[in-house]
Amino acid sequence: MRSFIVITREATMKSLQHILFISLIAVSLTPTYHGVEIIGGREVKPHSKPYMASVQVYNNKIKTYEHCCGGALIRSQWVLTAAHCKKQGRTQVVLGAHSLSQNEKSKQKLEVKKQHPHQHFNQKTADNDIMLLELASEAKINKYVKLLKLPKDGNMDVKPRTRCTVAGWGGTTVGSKCPSDTLQEVKLSVIDRKTCNSKDYYNHKPEVTKNMICAGDKKGREDAYLGDSGGPLICRNKYTGIVSYGPETPDAKKPGIYTLITKEYLDWIKNIIGVQTYNMTAEELY
Repeated sequence: MRSFIVITREATMKSLQHILFISLIAVSLTPTYHGVEIIGGREVKPHSKPYMASVQVYNNKIKTYEHCCGGALIRSQWVLTAAHCKKQGRTQVVLGAHSLSQNEKSKQKLEVKKQHPHQHFNQKTADNDIMLLELASEAKINKYVKLLKLPKDGNMDVKPRTRCTVAGWGGTTVGSKCPSDTLQEVKLSVIDRKTCNSKDYYNHKPEVTKNMICAGDKKGREDAYLGDSGGPLICRNKYTGIVSYGPETPDAKKPGIYTLITKEYLDWIKNIIGVQTYNMTAEELY
């Protein structure tokens, strides 16, 4: 998935910060995937993306929850994210946040009741990198917390050069250890699969399949990175994909790989949730 490694932070917080973040890395990253953070992006207008979710895992050493992935609220009790974001131990989702550190009245903190990773998720190939988080209680839909509507028929494909947006709380500089305190976003362009699988790009390692989509910056200066995994890829105002896999540092020849929300995945979501994915009521939407 979007596996990005966070290495060191500037020595402002010194040894204690170093120890704390090393523990965060151990908890939040799998051997194959790096976390994802927004590189070269910009801070979003507060609460302009009310569907965004911060997925957080409890750190027993420091007795607090720490951000590890992003996600999108698709129903009042369900968050869609990446399968590689599956964590052991206590997990919660924070909705209605702009700043992770500030005590914003808009925030809703909900315990994750169960994690539902795709049954055919392959950590080595990044295929089927999609997961549903079932919340222990329903989110309260208001002006700060809203649903992100799934595509009705799924995304068959997205044309190359289509401009898309990714948002997240991942770190904002290469090598940073801490997630961004405020929600950031970056604009990227879709790259066709043939190019993405070519020798000069990923060379089929991993294979960019029909279930995936490539998007990046032609200059290699902007990308998603640690902590953005699982967040939504929005193309032409449509929920198109999920942040999955990418390089440790932005690279024009190693664009981000995203899980494409296809009809097959919509059927999978329907089977778990038990309702049509696009059958949202007015109360849920507003």
